[in-house]
Amino acid sequence: ASRVGKPSFIVVLAITVGLLATALTGYALIVARDRDRGVFQRLRVTPAPTWTIMLSRIIVQVAFDIIVTILVLVIGIRIHHIHISGVEFVSTLLIAMLGAMVFLSIAQALVGMLHSAVTVNAVGGFLYIALLLTGILGPSGTLGSTFQSVSEWTPVGTVVAVFQSALHEIPWSGHTWLCLLTCICYIVILGGIGIKWFKWDAR
Repeated sequence: ASRVGKPSFIVVLAITVGLLATALTGYALIVARDRDRGVFQRLRVTPAPTWTIMLSRIIVQVAFDIIVTILVLVIGIRIHHIHISGVEFVSTLLIAMLGAMVFLSIAQALVGMLHSAVTVNAVGGFLYIALLLTGILGPSGTLGSTFQSVSEWTPVGTVVAVFQSALHEIPWSGHTWLCLLTCICYIVILGGIGIKWFKWDAR
């Protein structure tokens, strides 16, 4: 069977696509719209520290992503008759948390650099499609070896690679550790940009 045809890989793709979608077309747009409506400006006058306002939203989003991941895993296991151990199940949830943070850091950078909800929506949709296509088509090699090599280090490519190792579809190797490190770099760099440049009002 081809790589895309493997049931476990289909489940991994479903989880990854869901995490990416909720971040770029969900979280980013909600934050941008709330900023346009003055929600963040009103929250800043409350006694709560400003960093807790954004952190609480991220925690809620990650919790939602974990619930969705569990549902996708359970449904995928039943439909495709996939046999995974308890360790693999827990590992997949941990990687889902990592993937959620990677994609949320991209979304945070997006709302940090773009102030209009309309612009965030448009750019977020384009970025979603671009990351999805490079992450899915790139590793297959259909677009050439150079594109394949580049796509492996995109946010989607690295998250999928770590997911596959967690499910023992591919061995946990030095390449997996590099993908894990790359995911952490995405979180730190893009999350830092999103936090530093974030504007609490639409002006």
